Amino acid sequence: MDYVYILKTCGQILVLSWLLYRFYEAVNKTRAVQIIRIVFFGLAVYFISFILNLRVFLKIFQVGVLPFSFLLFILYQPELRRAFTSEFSMTRFLRKADQTSGEQIDVILNACSVLSSQRRGALIVFKRQLDLKGIIDTGTKINADVSSSLILTIFDHDTPLHDGAIIIQGGTIIAAGCYLPLSDQTEIKRSFGTRHRAALGLVEESDAVVIIVSEEKGAISLAYNHNIYYDLETEEIKRTLLALFNYQDEVPEILGGEGNNENTE
Repeated sequence: MDYVYILKTCGQILVLSWLLYRFYEAVNKTRAVQIIRIVFFGLAVYFISFILNLRVFLKIFQVGVLPFSFLLFILYQPELRRAFTSEFSMTRFLRKADQTSGEQIDVILNACSVLSSQRRGALIVFKRQLDLKGIIDTGTKINADVSSSLILTIFDHDTPLHDGAIIIQGGTIIAAGCYLPLSDQTEIKRSFGTRHRAALGLVEESDAVVIIVSEEKGAISLAYNHNIYYDLETEEIKRTLLALFNYQDEVPEILGGEGNNENTE
């Protein structure tokens, strides 16, 4: 018995199984999970056609599988890019040292509480792994240390930058007055204001996390992974931010369900 061959075969199976599992974990967190269902359905139809020798179906598969695969990747390109970057980036394993700390989150949330009490709207974006250069270039470069006073100044009604978003990486405010892409989800356009739709639009296209302060009602919300979680306590937001910045597979259970799309500004 060739034990070397058996060990190589088992090793290849284990590696392939791990890659398939990571692929599933990646797309399962996005709308691209539909790809898995389509692929498995297609494989099932193909095997049935092969067993029953259904030549017409087999010919359709041979001719159409490649262009159809390209079409799927085009349709779900943003979700797949975000998912694979999040799952397979080396930073997931090495833990980036410049991520926003708990103390810095406290500073940011203190500013959000003041903004909320004064009914001053705000958008605060936390950059993670995916590049946001296109978003950053729409605003004004700042490159200043995170501080409550600076955040409050930026979102003062009399400042030219208060209508845009600030971008934070680690302990640095990279830019302010940045414009975010609006969400294309038609079912939420009546219930969400511009800030919430902009936050949702960004988290649909990237792995960024966004804090939204409602100007109308003062609610503090959190957006990530295609969802907005509306009107949260600051402690809930802090726990979730720490989990997301540490790239944990599980976020706090209280935010584990679908986002709340009601009662928004």
